Amino acid sequence: MSRYLPVARQHFLAAAASTSVVVKSVCGTVLSLYCLSFLLDTVHGLGVTPGYLFPPNFWVWTLLTHAVVENHIWDVAVGLGAVVLAGRLLEPLWGALELLIFFTVLNVSVGILGGLSYLLTYVATFNLDYLFTVRIHGMWGFVGGMLVALKQTMGDTVVIKVPQVQMKDVPMVLLAIIGVLRLTMLLSSSLLTSYGFGLLSSWVYLRFYQKHSRGRGDMSDHFAFATFFPEILQPPVSMVANVIYSVLVKIRICKKAVKRYDVGAPSSITISLPGTDPQDAERRRQLALKALNERLKRVEDQVAWPSMDEDDKEDLSDMPLLPESNKSDGDDSGAAEHIAFQGLSSGS
Repeated sequence: MSRYLPVARQHFLAAAASTSVVVKSVCGTVLSLYCLSFLLDTVHGLGVTPGYLFPPNFWVWTLLTHAVVENHIWDVAVGLGAVVLAGRLLEPLWGALELLIFFTVLNVSVGILGGLSYLLTYVATFNLDYLFTVRIHGMWGFVGGMLVALKQTMGDTVVIKVPQVQMKDVPMVLLAIIGVLRLTMLLSSSLLTSYGFGLLSSWVYLRFYQKHSRGRGDMSDHFAFATFFPEILQPPVSMVANVIYSVLVKIRICKKAVKRYDVGAPSSITISLPGTDPQDAERRRQLALKALNERLKRVEDQVAWPSMDEDDKEDLSDMPLLPESNKSDGDDSGAAEHIAFQGLSSGS
């Protein structure tokens, strides 16, 4: 392990150096507050405490600060890695400003939804620990949101080859792992809450509200809510999600997806949904062609095609160009012509 730490540190510093001011600022803030945590209880003052978030206290600033507060070095490493990875993979596609908006909206949503969930838990159990002992803090909400964004942009990428795990499967796989660790009491409930609401908040924002060149949101089929679940669960999940979406459309929280028909297209009628990017579609076509070519190559390697070897060449060289009968006929005709010529010469 000691051999790989300097290499990992070098790659991390190189990646961080090539990112924007937004990524560097967030990383610097996380490191500064972690160092400050040895002197002050930063989690209490800057993390979301459900009992202090709502009236009569209104610690609303914690909605902005809770994500950059950590008190364990491994949590700091996870948070910095998530921010740098987002800067490397998402910032070139979105831009620094959109990444900052995504970071802010996501963490504010995680703070509000997490606080409400613990408030409702207190109402059900009357346990004050859910109001004043729980601290929602750290980057795990942003980790979940970043994984959802990577599912949207590069969901077909293979992350693990054996067993094969694609990027689109990673968000729910990690949620299942965190859930199991929470049941064994190895992780706190606030970590599971942050990660779960990070998944939900980022999907809602990217699905319906994110601004881009083609409008708002991403209504493509590969980014539907049901695609986060295994295929056997997708039909019932899709039914429930469609009902909820219809209710949200009626109360005007979400807008109904509008299909556009390009009748003037030269080849055929083109149907487009708001949020679908032609570059993303082209990328998926290229990945499909690459996968098809690899499969065809494997099939060709497995099938033994007949080839011309040396024995076949020798057999073909021994084969006469003309049948024997034709050759003998040609010799007889030549002899007859010679005899006829001699007869004409003696007669003359």
